[in-house]
Amino acid sequence: NPTCGPLLRVILFLRPPFPLCLQLGCPPELPAACVRSTFLDFFRDKHGHRLVPSSPVRPRGDPSLLFVNAGMNQFKPIFLGTVDPRSEMASYRRVVNSQKCVRAGGKHNDLEDVGRDVYHHTFFEMLGNWSFGDYFKEEACCMAWSLLTEHYGIPTDRLYVSYFAGDAASGLPADEETRQIWLDIGVPSGRLLPFGLKENFWEMGDSGPCGPCTEIHYDHVGGRDAAALVNADSPDVVEIWNLVFMQYNREVDRSLRLLPQFSVDTGMGLERLVSVLQGKRSNYDTDLFTPLLDAIHQVRPPVAAYGGRMGAAGKEKVDTAYRVVADHVRTLSVFIDQSDVRTQRTASQMILRRAVRFCVEVLQAPQGTLASLVPAVAHTLGDVYPELHREADRIMDVINENEAHFLSSLQQGSRLIHRTLNRKDYKHGVFPASVAWSLHRDLGFPLDLVDLMLEERGVQVDRQELDRLIAENHKVKHSVKLQGFYCEGSQVMLDVLSLAELQHLGVPHTDDSLKYQYSLEQGRYVFPACCATVLALYDGHTLVSEVTEGQRCGVILDQTCFYSEQGGQSHDQGYFTRDGLQDILYPVEAVLLAGGYVVHQVTAADSLKTGDQVQLHLDQVHRLSCMVKHTATHILNFALREVLGPSVQQRGSHVSADRLRFDFSVKGSLSVSQLQQVEACVSDIISANQIVHSQELPLQTARCIDGLRTVDEVYPDPVRVVSVAMPISDLLDDQTDRGTSVELCCGTHLLQTGAIEDLVIISERQMVKGISRIVAVTGQEAAREGNISTVISTAVIVQFYADDSIQFNFYLYSANS
Repeated sequence: NPTCGPLLRVILFLRPPFPLCLQLGCPPELPAACVRSTFLDFFRDKHGHRLVPSSPVRPRGDPSLLFVNAGMNQFKPIFLGTVDPRSEMASYRRVVNSQKCVRAGGKHNDLEDVGRDVYHHTFFEMLGNWSFGDYFKEEACCMAWSLLTEHYGIPTDRLYVSYFAGDAASGLPADEETRQIWLDIGVPSGRLLPFGLKENFWEMGDSGPCGPCTEIHYDHVGGRDAAALVNADSPDVVEIWNLVFMQYNREVDRSLRLLPQFSVDTGMGLERLVSVLQGKRSNYDTDLFTPLLDAIHQVRPPVAAYGGRMGAAGKEKVDTAYRVVADHVRTLSVFIDQSDVRTQRTASQMILRRAVRFCVEVLQAPQGTLASLVPAVAHTLGDVYPELHREADRIMDVINENEAHFLSSLQQGSRLIHRTLNRKDYKHGVFPASVAWSLHRDLGFPLDLVDLMLEERGVQVDRQELDRLIAENHKVKHSVKLQGFYCEGSQVMLDVLSLAELQHLGVPHTDDSLKYQYSLEQGRYVFPACCATVLALYDGHTLVSEVTEGQRCGVILDQTCFYSEQGGQSHDQGYFTRDGLQDILYPVEAVLLAGGYVVHQVTAADSLKTGDQVQLHLDQVHRLSCMVKHTATHILNFALREVLGPSVQQRGSHVSADRLRFDFSVKGSLSVSQLQQVEACVSDIISANQIVHSQELPLQTARCIDGLRTVDEVYPDPVRVVSVAMPISDLLDDQTDRGTSVELCCGTHLLQTGAIEDLVIISERQMVKGISRIVAVTGQEAAREGNISTVISTAVIVQFYADDSIQFNFYLYSANS
């Protein structure tokens, strides 16, 4: 900067490690945006990391998580070895990003801590750098120390480092390698502290990749020996960066095995780092939160200004409410923008209700205040997440609608608690668990909110009885799940070590191209025959050379015509026969894809060993039904945009042999007239018997097609493009939206639309505000269901509950149902 003058140039010359943001001309109190960009630039420009965008807070294809809660979530396929070898992710070696994270449920749940302290959040940004089989401990530690002390200019005498002390019971030695690395870097031994499994051994879950970690802690006070306060829940000594060294795999039996490839997974909370660099003791005093706190202060009637006080009474309670509302509205804005039905419904039950209660009851703010804060969130985060600006109106609508619903329930809940406390049989100080459970089950109150409401009245719920009711409910749900013949843990899926062993043994990835090689001959679909060789068998724990009768296993073949479950389409059904044993059938129970290998889940009807020759018999009726529903789904997606406008965005779908489900963003439920228009548009395309074109293209080429519809997934490269009526070559030559259905899709499709015969929407409803779900059937099922326009009568069933709540159920009856 030529206006800096000679003095600043002398300073920079004498002290090269001067914070980069100051070199760039930022003010001494580093803005959060500058802190974020410095981190990303350091790893990208100085250390060759690939900058990867944040994934949505809705996990991609991971039913084990409700929200993305750590930066590594989107990279789990790499750690687990299941990444598609054709995807861009398979090429990652060193990566950096800032990931949007939500911790409001499951293993990592900070919901109850928000507001009570100044450094926990339900939404935060995780700054992270990763190495996948590239650098390891020494490079990770050196880069972290360089960034913190040289580029951010954090004094070394404020930093403490913890490392893994080992665990004799687990047979894990102390991580002396990491300790020595820190000593070589220059960390004094008195600031290098050993801790056990709980603090310094990180695990992805009950099983899977894991390893020791080393954490960097910051002392806000300084000028003292604060070693005793590390990991002691002190607000003055906080962890800012965690470096995890993935070197083990936790087996199902809890034993540990070394991973074939060591990796690095680091995470540093942006909010905590900003508080350090802005010299604040509280995250809420940084520029990430002060605009929100100022906006809360401006509500009518005005509330007292935020004072940063801690506590649960008087003015302290108001400041707690400030922190809760500011934190929660950030969270709501981020995941309402990108969530699906599952995450958004949970949001309304947990975070939104807690925020509304603090906003209305504690801050005495008028209804609608919470939604009015969304523009302030967009102002603070919109530069890095521009979708917040685009979706601000929809986010506000969702918040307002859910707030109105909850305030009604809150009044009912407060009355119920009041009546219970005034009953003659009430035992002083202990609240009946059955009533607390009713608040949760029937009115949708999160249990932590029930506890909070009771705590303010000086009572506690009968915890033992409540735990019993929770366990009983879980048991019932689990039973229902099993009766539905679905059990997530029942699938035989290759683990990371078995996948690595397959690669080490040179087992080629499965050739599944036959799943697309079918033809239409004289009006009938003809599917290719498939003979294959058994290349590997997996018994659920390890690779084996043979399985015996009755044994459940995963079978990997050199080629297959079976479609593995992906892209929202159900897997194929069918069976194997073995050469010489044509009368013995091996039913295929599931078909899954892992790391380029198609795994056929089979319960062996007789012995089966590697090298055996098998014939694959595809259930052609089931496959054709799935093809019909999948093509119909694409046409439905197109028809919805034609009727409702281009703002319609797909939010989820599922295709099975009997019906299709399609979730999409829309402001309100569709009218009967709109549904009829959608059906008519679909019917026209079906009647025209239009050709369905498909072709593999380089991913970047495909993304240039005008009018292309995509969803938030990691696509392979090359990628399959499916177009109705328009040849792919024409779409590439003419870069104008021709008004046709064109999507990236790995599913199996019809070759002409006429085989759909008919499509009938059998239900449409708003699952949550702004997201509707359509369920539809085709062909003969459609003829049996009738048409949406044949509704002849309606009925309402009203249920009254003992807690004064009322449930309305509306039904439509057609001539055929």
